[in-house]
Amino acid sequence: MRYPVNIEPDGTSLFVSFPDIPEALTCGDDLADAKFMAYDALLTAFSMYFEDESKEIPLPSDIESEHYIDVPASVAAKILLLNAMVNSGVSRSELGRRVGIKKQNVKQLLDVYHTTKIDTIEQALTSLGHRLTISVE
Repeated sequence: MRYPVNIEPDGTSLFVSFPDIPEALTCGDDLADAKFMAYDALLTAFSMYFEDESKEIPLPSDIESEHYIDVPASVAAKILLLNAMVNSGVSRSELGRRVGIKKQNVKQLLDVYHTTKIDTIEQALTSLGHRLTISVE
């Protein structure tokens, strides 16, 4: 999953924004710093969606600029899981019941900063009527 990012000069620094995730804003001293900060801002914005649980996380649009941020596969799978939960109207507690995991484990499952086994995410998606597929490009 790749999110396009806008990086524009802003005085002596670079301003960073995401067309698909308007909450993710930051800046950097140079291009490398701007991309590093962009990744952090993107994950922080994702975590806000996970805390809210009432809105889907917008999926990335086509990349029309030279800059983008790659989202780790585990985070991409969690984004798809949250979106499936929102569409199904399934709460954290209901998801835990369906998958047979404790409340604290559901919290970790929906935490972009916590490493989760892909099998657990797959099981959660299956409980919502979805199938996780993986491809290599």
